Amino acid sequence: MWNDTDTPLAVFFTFRCYGTWLHGDERGSVDRNHNKYATPRIEGNPNWRKYNEKSLLHPPVSLNAARRKSVEKAIRQLCEIRGWRILAINIRTNHVHVVIAIGEKNPKDALIAVKANATRQLREDSLWIEEHSPWADKGSRRNL
Repeated sequence: MWNDTDTPLAVFFTFRCYGTWLHGDERGSVDRNHNKYATPRIEGNPNWRKYNEKSLLHPPVSLNAARRKSVEKAIRQLCEIRGWRILAINIRTNHVHVVIAIGEKNPKDALIAVKANATRQLREDSLWIEEHSPWADKGSRRNL
């Protein structure tokens, strides 16, 4: 069905675990000045990466099988409660991809809710006992 409004059909969300992809990484990175489609990433720089590693406030976070299952449960529950439809979901060891039809909801607010509910579920499942978030700041929101 064609959607000729400003409301996207769905949003592709990606968010990373804390400390798993830092500026200076050999894979390249993005920031607010280097984040346009089809433009180059910031090149890797070993010295910058080492600096950023030393600047981490906590060790990097990874998602084992139990944590991945918990995060998926949280996202599915949130979508059911809010009446959103999950079109695709893939929880990796260091990041999360999910495509959700959120209607007219603000994608930034939806991403915040997804990350918050994932953290809540991890805590309820006794898989995250830290005070800080397991997630890197922000995340990617691409309208589809």
